[in-house]
Amino acid sequence: MFESLLMLAQATTTAPAGGQPPPASGWDAFFRFYFPLLAIFAVFWWMMSRGQRKERDKYQQMLASLKRGDRVLTIGGILGTVVEVRDNEAVLKIDEATNVKMRVVRSAIKDVIRDTASATTGVVAETK
Repeated sequence: MFESLLMLAQATTTAPAGGQPPPASGWDAFFRFYFPLLAIFAVFWWMMSRGQRKERDKYQQMLASLKRGDRVLTIGGILGTVVEVRDNEAVLKIDEATNVKMRVVRSAIKDVIRDTASATTGVVAETK
């Protein structure tokens, strides 16, 4: 079987009159060898940056939609409730009993916590 495939391959290949084909040079070499590599790299880079762009846009949307009463988590791990939102900063109420407030820049807010019951007690509600 292998011998027949080898003979078929030899029969279908035709060598030019000089014996070996001329080496690729110039634009022919670029399109034949480097262009596919560059195209694969470009597609790979685009796929990688697309996910980061989506995450960044989602984060910017979250910061833009901050409003009074939102429960947030800062980058430093501080939980607080938004009392006031200014241009580039937010005022957070840290402690309800003593009315402690803290000013942070908006970029220091990591996440808005939607489920306030589980965030304050640290217990996840069980479902049956």
